[in-house]
Amino acid sequence: MVKPMNETNDRIGALPVTVLGSTGSVGRQTMDVAAMHGLRVEGIAGSKNITLLEEQIRQFHPRFCAVENEAAAKDLKIAVSDTDTQILSGREGVLYLASAGESKTVLNSIVGTAGLMPTLAAIRAGKNVALANKETLVTAGEIVMREARENGVSVLPVDSEHCAIFQCLNGEPKNRVSKLYLTCSGGAFRGKKRKELENVTAREALAHPTWKMGAKITVDCASLMNKGFELIEAVRLFDVAPDDVEVVVHPESIVHSMVGFCDNAVMAQLSVPDMRLCIQYALTYPDRMPSLLEPLDLKKVGRLTFSEPDEETFTLLPLARRAVKEGGTKTAVLNGANDAAVALFLDGKIGFTDLFDIVETVVNETVSKENPTIDDIEDAVCMARDAVCKLSR
Repeated sequence: MVKPMNETNDRIGALPVTVLGSTGSVGRQTMDVAAMHGLRVEGIAGSKNITLLEEQIRQFHPRFCAVENEAAAKDLKIAVSDTDTQILSGREGVLYLASAGESKTVLNSIVGTAGLMPTLAAIRAGKNVALANKETLVTAGEIVMREARENGVSVLPVDSEHCAIFQCLNGEPKNRVSKLYLTCSGGAFRGKKRKELENVTAREALAHPTWKMGAKITVDCASLMNKGFELIEAVRLFDVAPDDVEVVVHPESIVHSMVGFCDNAVMAQLSVPDMRLCIQYALTYPDRMPSLLEPLDLKKVGRLTFSEPDEETFTLLPLARRAVKEGGTKTAVLNGANDAAVALFLDGKIGFTDLFDIVETVVNETVSKENPTIDDIEDAVCMARDAVCKLSR
């Protein structure tokens, strides 16, 4: 493995970071990056996995650790009573952690809409946010990006696709950009038609061909809802029109996304598929440093292929485009409906194609509220979830 460059490594290591969702998939990979580069981890927040949280506390010696579950927080406090780490609990503990301390960057990989308010707390405290929480921008992207501008901070994308676009845009004026291309592996059911999807199981949907992720996001990849969410994120992050974002199926997952320019040049970012590169770039930007990734050998890759997504079968992708065009609370409704439908599918209570139909029905039948507040957005998410539960009975 390539050793870090000492001078750059010392400078980066002196900057403390906070990691929200440190026990999840992205969070664990973030801690790998922190360990390699000697990053000072000032705070962590995790789930009920207090065994892993204890390990992280003993390895990184953070000043704070927040656990939303009160009972788990009490158990962890006892387990690490011999350390100097302060244990915070409840939702307020997570929000305090997001805004407290010396950290200049907060990496947010909390799953679901629970990640929205910590993102805003960090932004309002003047911290940059390395964002791995899709729901923040899907449900409230306009509010989040406006507050980031007002507070003079950056929202740095951790998703591989948006990180790739961010790198391709580096130093380019906006008026030179003509198109953003989001690449898509196609998920577990690439090439299948709707009839073939009627009886697929959750186990089949969770068999992603390229990436190892949590259950919810893996199902979203299988339905192409994840790519719809990423389209919405791209619109918010890069301030472009929905029709200026094109989805391209690329099963090799080597080209992570592309940008087209006014002279018809297209710039792409390539690497082996590994989230640690995106995490590292967000945490160390604008520096580039040696990483944990293996080098990309294009001779071994052989072929790179691209095709159009099947929007007649995977109807949630065009639904996402329509939702972001409509604006208001419509994307929050989409998010809430999908959350509830995926949970029902994973529990075996609805079929895979039922997921498509239920989400579409809720989104199409819900009136969007213009210029929403955060309360409006949270209400829209809750109402959409309730509507899904009623339709599934």
